[in-house]
Amino acid sequence: MARSSLEEMLDSLRRRDECEKPKDLPPALPARPTSRTRLPSARRSLPINFKVGGGGDGATQCSTSEMNAKEDGKRKESQLGTKRGSFGSKKMKKDQNVESPYVLEAVAEEEGRNARKEVSGSGLDRGLTGTSASPPRQSKTKELDWDDNIGYFIKKKLRVWCQLPSGQWESGTIQSTSGEEALVSLSNGNVIKVPTGELLPANPDILEGVDDLIQLSYLNEPSVLYNLRYRYSRDMIYSKAGPVLIAVNPFKVVQIYGNDFVTAYRQKLMDSPHVYAIADTAYNEMMRDEVNQSIIISGESGAGKTETAKIAMQYLTALGGGSCGIENEILQTNSILEAFGNAKTSRNDNSSRFGKLIEIHFSSLGKICGAKIQTFLLEKSRVVQLVNGERSYHVFYQLCAGASSVLKERLNLKTASEYKYLNHSDCLEIHGVDDAQKFHMLMEALDIIRISKEDQEHTFRMLAAVLWLGNISFQVIGNENHVEVLADEAVINAAGLMGCSSRELMLALSTHKIQAGKDSIAKRLTVQQAIDARDALAKFIYSSMFDWLVEQINKSLEVHKQRTGRSISILDIYGFESFKRNGFEQFCINYANERLQQHFNRHLFKLEQEDYELDGVDWTKVEFDDNQECLDLFEKKPLSLLTLLDEESNFPKATDLTFASKLKQHLNSNSCFKGERGRAFSVCHYAGEVLYDTNGFLEKNRDPLHSDYIQLLSSCSCQPLKLFSSKMLDQSQKSAKSFCQINALDPPKQSVGAKFKSQLFKLMLQLEKTTPHFIRCIKPNSKQLPGIYEEDLVLQQLRCCGVLEVVRISRSGYPTRLTHQEFAGRFGILLSETNVSQDPLSISVAVLKQFNVLPEMYQVGYTKLYLRTGQIGVLENRRKQVLQGILGVQKCFRGHQARRLFHEHKEGVTTLQSFVRGENARRKYNVMIKWCTASAPETLDELQAAVHLQSVIRGWLVRRHVNGMRNLRKVHPENAKSKRKPSRIISEVKVIPQEQVQVLPSALGELQMRVIKAEATLQQKEEENTALREQLQQFETRWSEYEVKMKSMEEMWQKQMASLQMSLVAARKSLAADNAIVPPRKIDASSPQYYDSEDNMSMGSRTPGGSTPLKLSSTIHGVGAGHDTNGTLDAVSNLVKEFEQHRQTFDDEAKAIVEVKSGQSASVNSDDELRKLKFRFETWKKEYKIRLRDTKAKLHKHGHSEGRRKWWGKRSSRAS
Repeated sequence: MARSSLEEMLDSLRRRDECEKPKDLPPALPARPTSRTRLPSARRSLPINFKVGGGGDGATQCSTSEMNAKEDGKRKESQLGTKRGSFGSKKMKKDQNVESPYVLEAVAEEEGRNARKEVSGSGLDRGLTGTSASPPRQSKTKELDWDDNIGYFIKKKLRVWCQLPSGQWESGTIQSTSGEEALVSLSNGNVIKVPTGELLPANPDILEGVDDLIQLSYLNEPSVLYNLRYRYSRDMIYSKAGPVLIAVNPFKVVQIYGNDFVTAYRQKLMDSPHVYAIADTAYNEMMRDEVNQSIIISGESGAGKTETAKIAMQYLTALGGGSCGIENEILQTNSILEAFGNAKTSRNDNSSRFGKLIEIHFSSLGKICGAKIQTFLLEKSRVVQLVNGERSYHVFYQLCAGASSVLKERLNLKTASEYKYLNHSDCLEIHGVDDAQKFHMLMEALDIIRISKEDQEHTFRMLAAVLWLGNISFQVIGNENHVEVLADEAVINAAGLMGCSSRELMLALSTHKIQAGKDSIAKRLTVQQAIDARDALAKFIYSSMFDWLVEQINKSLEVHKQRTGRSISILDIYGFESFKRNGFEQFCINYANERLQQHFNRHLFKLEQEDYELDGVDWTKVEFDDNQECLDLFEKKPLSLLTLLDEESNFPKATDLTFASKLKQHLNSNSCFKGERGRAFSVCHYAGEVLYDTNGFLEKNRDPLHSDYIQLLSSCSCQPLKLFSSKMLDQSQKSAKSFCQINALDPPKQSVGAKFKSQLFKLMLQLEKTTPHFIRCIKPNSKQLPGIYEEDLVLQQLRCCGVLEVVRISRSGYPTRLTHQEFAGRFGILLSETNVSQDPLSISVAVLKQFNVLPEMYQVGYTKLYLRTGQIGVLENRRKQVLQGILGVQKCFRGHQARRLFHEHKEGVTTLQSFVRGENARRKYNVMIKWCTASAPETLDELQAAVHLQSVIRGWLVRRHVNGMRNLRKVHPENAKSKRKPSRIISEVKVIPQEQVQVLPSALGELQMRVIKAEATLQQKEEENTALREQLQQFETRWSEYEVKMKSMEEMWQKQMASLQMSLVAARKSLAADNAIVPPRKIDASSPQYYDSEDNMSMGSRTPGGSTPLKLSSTIHGVGAGHDTNGTLDAVSNLVKEFEQHRQTFDDEAKAIVEVKSGQSASVNSDDELRKLKFRFETWKKEYKIRLRDTKAKLHKHGHSEGRRKWWGKRSSRAS
């Protein structure tokens, strides 16, 4: 039989592989399997340009033999039950009952998978088929393997993992074995007896805390758990599992983010696992391959998906940040969406109650040019109904806590505890969260996104209207349990915020109109119907407002004409949920997670392994849990959960109980479905079994909104509410065209389940067109506290996301694959041999041989070349070096060519320039000669005319001088000796040398320059004089102001001094009258009883000035002289003298200040002297008043009550 060149080459590689295989490997590490490479099967044809040697018959016979050999190998593998990479008794029997998704399933599930595989072979998507499991393993082979492995581990004293009765894994060493049991010494010193079938190998200490699980020598659950716990305890929260990033929520701030880390990952200074690294890879692949990318973040509630998505967005905005600032707007959308779409649940304080896909668009230069947000399935029931300990959406509490007083007054807002929609869960706050501060951040984000103030006002009005709707109460009237709405503040405020009348709102909430033919009948509602109708209206307003707000954000982030088709999508969708009571929301959420898990399986398991098999690659299948059966339970027609739900929702008399009965009747044959008692049923999801309660399923799936409410909203003055009602009317009219039923409340519309399924399919179709990058978020503990690592919880999540299977495929798989044509075209330039055949396959193999790539590092398929991780990087580096060398040679050669051409051009240009410049010079010279020849006669005539004019003028001057001299000689004859001097002067004047004639033009030019300079200097001096005049005018203005001020102060001082003089005169007259009446010995004892110097002193100004009459001074002195023996009169005289002295002093100093000249620059010093003088006057005045009071008191003490009443005593009595 003829052999093709491909088969010969593969045989040589196989022989080389067997020769180089190491001999001292431990039994636990599997040897390289024998090659099962075969030609393509009959269902796949060879490529058109595929070349093989020999005839076609030989190839056909070879194909048949290879297929038979492969089937024999599969049968042997299934009989032996061996699974490469396993250890000891982990070659499990099929009937062993374990919960691990990595072991074989039960017999019934295996048969179901086989049957489903046969059926799905003819389906549209071959990648969605299941995988078959292996038959039971033989115990004899297992015992032989165990003996070898245990002996090796005892001899080397290697650590093993054993599972304790509590379920925890502990490491230890095997001391001895006895039959099916082994004695294991644990790390804490205890020795326990463990079945050998439960032992697993442990990795050496050098592999502790590796950042990629692929690097583990032994891959098993306890090794993965221990590695993640080791890294988590050291705040290394990111690990890799092949192409998947594992992110463990730290529940605290970890210092591994910020601009420094962004720069480090951007410049490839760091390569440790990180969200930044995933985002950087997606960005580089988008720019290099021009293929859209997607980052899919999954995990259960509380695992940190929302924060991870924000971190990825921060890195992408740092990479693609431009000058337009749209990257900041994209980041601010997180604050808005979290406020309106996140809430506190029992598992997470910031749980996303909706799914979102943020699609970031980039320009051809890699700069962000826009974004688009898609949302999925907002949990509307949370608006009106809460579980104890949970909260509604954050924005309600933020609005109540952080709104300004003006906004609260406009919205009639109260505290959150006064609204029934918020207070019935007994949870109004989140520990460590300031709702008021969050509201201010929300307001800033709305401004940055450019949401108008009018739209913000509408949003807050609708939020307040929803809160007030929850406070509306009903009262029963009549015997038929009918209700009417209580007309309280809740109705008034809700109607006012919505923009409708209270009467219309009350009527819509208590009655429904039913159309009967052409007539309409108003039907009163019961209490429960009215409450449900009110809640339906509140849910509709909130959900419509949420969608409307997302539309406004998308308008602000619109790409416009810069769209290039390059984008990175970040998917942040709710995680898998399983509570004590699971309703319709959990049903939809878990369905979405099943779809995402299928997408994960498809890209990491199915497509890759199918590609290996179809291309004839030597490959051992990695088993994984396929969730296709669970997806069929949800969506496969004609009988599935969603189809039966929609069918039952269309029956008016259907109930949740009839729906549960129909599910049990039609779906019991599905192994993932289990009917429970009453209204409950269970679904076996990829993450575990979940029990659902059908209570409320039909109502939530219908999501009814009566036509009366649509009409009510259309009549409101609030523009968004009108918009919501118009959209609902359009949908109702489209669905009512072919539907007419008298007793129906509303025309049928698309159910919530069907709408969500449609959105989910569109999402998956969009993701299928991108290159996915997966991030699996892990929740380390259920208490949401840092530093706690619950192994059972982590293990369950690792099993759900198939981490071990991903690592196994990544370790044994070939992530890099290129067609032979692509590989030869890219790396063919590296070949140093020229005698190699020029077909792509031969070139590819020659390149691999030339660079000594080990056979286990690659596989040659029919159409592609498969390389293990890291191999393509070596070839790329070598290609880069070669290209750099080629570029260096080309650079030197091109430089030499350019320089030679430059010199040639330079010589030619120089020669050409010499001719041109010579010609220009000759032409210019000829022009100058002609001009000089033409202008010479005119110049000579002008010069002669000037000389003649000078001679005439100078002659006249000389003659005048001579005449003067003659006249002088007539008067003084003795001066006759100077007769010939004038004639000599005349002759000297008349004879002008030729040199002076030539100097005259230059002297004239110099004089003109001097005149110009003099004019400039004169203008400068005039400007300086103008500035000095302005400054002088300012000084004169200021001095006039000072003079006015000084005159006014002098007048005020004169008035005050006059008042003091009047007081002293009055005192003198009083004393004189007393002296005239009272005997001399008693005159000194009398004094004014009610005199108050302060009253008189306060009259007028305090400025000293004016003149005191001399009559007062002499009079007082006379009185003092007549009564020298009287001490009090002496005191008065002393006061008068002191007053005169200080008056004169202050007058002199004030005049000296006034006489300052106006031209002096000491005006500021004069002002200071004036202030000092004023201060001295005030000080003396206070002292003088005190002494005047003392004198008055002395005079009063020496007086007597029988004496005659003084003028001031009379004045005081009249005043009293």
